[in-house]
Amino acid sequence: MQRTQRGIVGRLARANPTTVFLVTLLLVLVAFFTPGVLGGLLTLLLAGAVAALLVTTWPVQTPPTRAIRLLALTLLVTAGLVKLL
Repeated sequence: MQRTQRGIVGRLARANPTTVFLVTLLLVLVAFFTPGVLGGLLTLLLAGAVAALLVTTWPVQTPPTRAIRLLALTLLVTAGLVKLL
């Protein structure tokens, strides 16, 4: 694993789960309730962040966890595209 990825994974492992959940919830709510194109772009930006996290943590996830995360990513991208169009 590259040095930068180890640093990111290490920081993610040390993050407070409650804080991460609340910040993520806030971002999702802002993206979903922002109207029009801006809301769609925010949702797709959030989906990009989720995709980056998924790629970074893929090797250490079990197959069922991978499937759930791919489903969540698919739903987020779909929601963003629907808001965009």
